[in-house]
Amino acid sequence: MELAQVRLLVTDFAACYRFYADVLGLKPQSGAKDGPYEKFSPATGSAGIALQDRSMMAEVLGELGGTATGHRSLVVLRVDDLDTYCEQIASRGATLLHGPSPLTDRMRVAHLKDPEGNLVELQEWLLLRG
Repeated sequence: MELAQVRLLVTDFAACYRFYADVLGLKPQSGAKDGPYEKFSPATGSAGIALQDRSMMAEVLGELGGTATGHRSLVVLRVDDLDTYCEQIASRGATLLHGPSPLTDRMRVAHLKDPEGNLVELQEWLLLRG
C-alpha cells in the first residue's frame, strides 16, 4: 500500500488552486485551474495534495452538500529552511497564523490557512540540518 494523496473537498476551487500553486509553490499535475479536480505535488516524494470540488463529491455521497465548518484537516509540508520559505510565501500573499517557532527540540513549525480554512503546517526538521 502507498499513500497517493490527501484530497481536500473545497467550495472555492479557483481560490484554493491559486493558494496551493501560486502561494505554496506546489506543482499542479494538469493545470485544471477551474477544477473540479487537481493534484499538487512537492518537488520530492510521490504523494501529493489534491483538491476536489465539494459539490462533485456531494453528487456521489449526497451528505457533503452543506458548507464544512470547523477544522477538518491539517496538511503538513516539510521544508528545508522554514524562515526562508515563510518569507517567500508571505511575499506571495500567505498570512501566517503562528511561527516560525520551535514545536519541539527537533522541529520548528509555522501555521497558516488555505482559502477554505484548512490548516497548513510547515515543518523544518532540525535533525536533518546536521
